[in-house]
This record gives sequence, structure tokens and C-alpha cells, in this order.
Amino acid sequence: MAATSSLHIAMYPWFAFGHLVPYLQIANKLAKKGHKISFFVPSKTHLKLQPFNHFPHLITFLPITVPHVDGLPQAAETTADVSHPSQFSHIMTAMDLTQPQIKRLLQDLQPHFIFFDFTFWMPKLASQLGITSIYYSVISATTFGYIYTPSRQLCGHDLTEADFMQPPPKYPISTIKLHAHEAKNVASMGRMKFGSDVLFSHRHFTGLCESDAIAFKSCREIEGPCVDYLTSELKKPVLLSGPDGDIQQPTTALEHRWAEWLSGFNAGSVIYCAFGSECYLTKDQLHELVLGFELSNLPFFAALKPPLGVESVCAALPEGFEQRVQGRGVVYGGWVQQQLILEHPSIGCFVTHCGAGSLSEALVKKCQLVLLPHVGDHIFRARTMSSHLKVGVEVEKREEDGFFTKESVCKAVKTVMDEENETGKAIRENREKLRELFLDKELEESYINNFIHDLQVLIA
Repeated sequence: MAATSSLHIAMYPWFAFGHLVPYLQIANKLAKKGHKISFFVPSKTHLKLQPFNHFPHLITFLPITVPHVDGLPQAAETTADVSHPSQFSHIMTAMDLTQPQIKRLLQDLQPHFIFFDFTFWMPKLASQLGITSIYYSVISATTFGYIYTPSRQLCGHDLTEADFMQPPPKYPISTIKLHAHEAKNVASMGRMKFGSDVLFSHRHFTGLCESDAIAFKSCREIEGPCVDYLTSELKKPVLLSGPDGDIQQPTTALEHRWAEWLSGFNAGSVIYCAFGSECYLTKDQLHELVLGFELSNLPFFAALKPPLGVESVCAALPEGFEQRVQGRGVVYGGWVQQQLILEHPSIGCFVTHCGAGSLSEALVKKCQLVLLPHVGDHIFRARTMSSHLKVGVEVEKREEDGFFTKESVCKAVKTVMDEENETGKAIRENREKLRELFLDKELEESYINNFIHDLQVLIA
């Protein structure tokens, strides 16, 4: 194929906004270069994504009818439509049942590529139709290198907590290590049935092994050693679409009540905390978190979901807490405009669960990072930021069960916010260098150009 030829790429990401949005981001980057995108999306969900489609003449949303599965609310399409993480597996089952629809669409469209992630059956289907399959991962190369390489998955026994306490053979980053409670979490996730009676680990490993190539929303400056390691282990091309320096800014202004409240504090003085749409704290951990903010004596804005079984986040707060922090602390249970909050000059620190989207948004802003991961990929991203790149501080947790205290929350915040703290000084310097890297337009442009070139090579 000539270097200037236009590509046609179909996309079918996992039905969660933490996957749908990054797929739309790479769709926008490819469409900006003149390539055509057919984006398969649940029929009602596409309306939520439409405002972020910046090239509607090249990016077409093709609605998918999601079958009803027992255990799901009527009309549930994505993980945002269910009330408990245990229902995510039913969403996956429903997505697997769309395979006949996807086959018909691919037969009609005949794209050059299909980008997918959780639909492990996609490579075989694509191969039957003469379409090149790309496992486009929102999960980091660091995570996949640690968990899903053949040397790990084909070891001949069921993987246990003890296995995950050690990296696989020849894993390239010595600072990426798991605590006991994290290894237990990774092992239990791997053994979990996730849709259509398929193990979570089998779903990922099969997709990785049977796809024609793998691609990551990442760059060599952050994950180079793990990219090389995966290339060697999986014996196939690993492509990188680059950093997200040009995350599209919202066209709306920050809600007046929050803009006014934040403007009442000094520049760089406010803690902002948010844990994404799929992270639930227990009530006692929510208490430790907000009491840690209170202990810091700094102003704070926390956007949190209520613990499971509690009607509202306000009902879950410690007794007397709201009165004690009145005027300098807000705990809010609704949706907030995170990008606009992060760029407000009063924000000095972001306490994050380390989801890929949240980190991408934060790394181009000036706020410092306090890392409080809970599961899977978030753990490896936190370890990359704290131990490998040294651009943030993790909240210390109890080894055996991952419990954190108000004192550990306060300590982490103080480390990055106290200008006299020596550890904090080094972290802030590293953090600014990484921010400059992510804002380098020439670097970003070179990555997307190389990504397109590598795609064209695959079908030449």
C-alpha cells in the first residue's frame, strides 16, 4: 500500500467509558490524518460520545443492539449502566452475544483493520474475513508484560498470589513489584469468570496471542523496556500511538459554583480527589481518606461515589466531619468536569486511582500526583509513576490487606505539597519534565505518523 493511501479502520472497544473514550481519541487522531473510522458502539451510548467526535465526516458510529442478559437492568449497555462491579461480567456476556452483528458489519464494510480489546473471539473472525486484527490496549504494556506473557501464562499450573509476587523471567523493570494484597488481587482476577464462561486471564491472553499485532496508547519514553519485552515474548509487532498531549479540551466553562469556590484559595493549594466511575471505597476507607484530607489542613475537593450499600456519599461521611471542614472542604457525590477542575490554578495536587484516562488528563496539567490504586492495571500505572519514573507518591497501605490510614493519606499529600520536603522537590522536578514531554507537539506528531506507517506496513 502506498504511504499516502487512506486506511479504513473498524473499532470495537469494551463497553466501558474508560475504553470507549480512549478509542475515540485514537479515532480522532487517525481521522485528522484523513483515515476512515467505523466505530461500533451500543445504540444509545453513541449519543454520549457524539460531542467528542471531531471528524464526523470520517468517523461513523455504527449502532450495536446489545442483547439483554439475565442479571442486568433493562436496557443496560455499558458498565456505567449497572450498580455493582459484579454485573460487569454480564455486560461482557452481552457483548460476546453481539458477534453475529459484528460479523455482518465487517462483511459489509471490509475494513483494512479491526481494533478490539476484550472480545477475544475477534482475531479468528477477522482472519476468516481477510481483515487484520489489532489488539489496541488501553491497559498498559507494563501490566501486560508482568501478567500476560507466555512465560507466565504457559507455566503449567494455575497462577497464585505467590507467582505474582515475582515478575516473570527477564521482566525488564526491577522497580515494578507487587505487595501481597496486590498479588492476591491480580491472581483472583485471573481466575474470575468474565462473560460467556471465559476466564478473565484467558480472554486477554487469547486476544494477545491470536491478534495480528498489538498496539498501546503509550510511548517509549514511559514504557520502552516493556514494549521491547512484549515484542520478544509474543513474537509479533507492538505498535505505539503515542502520548495524549492534545486531549481535546471541553468547550464549556467550569460550573460556576465550583469555579467560585476554588477561586477562594491560593494558587496550587487545593487537593482534588476523584476515583473514576467504577471504583467503590468501603465506608471505613472513605472515612480514612477524607479524614486524611482534614488532617492535612489543606483545602480539598473530593468527587467520590458512595460506598456500596450507602445511599449517598454525604450519608457515609464521619460524624461531625462536614461541620469541621466547612469552608475549606467539599465532598461531592455527583459528576464533575474533571479536566476543567484539574486546570484551575488553585489545584495543587490530584489524588487519583490511576486510571488511564485520569492520568492522561493530569500529566499535561501542573498538579502534583498522589497515587491510590485499587485494582489491576491501576496498580502497575501507580508503580510506574512512583517507583520507576518518580513523578508521584503512592499512599502507603498495609501489606496484607491494602488498608490505608488517614495518616498515610496525609503523609503522601504533604510530601508533594510541602515545598521544603526534599523528596517532594525531586518528584516535582521529574513531574515537570514529564509534563513537558507530554506537551511536545513534535513528539506526539512523530508517534501518530509512525503508528500509521506501521499499520500500512502490516497490510502492504
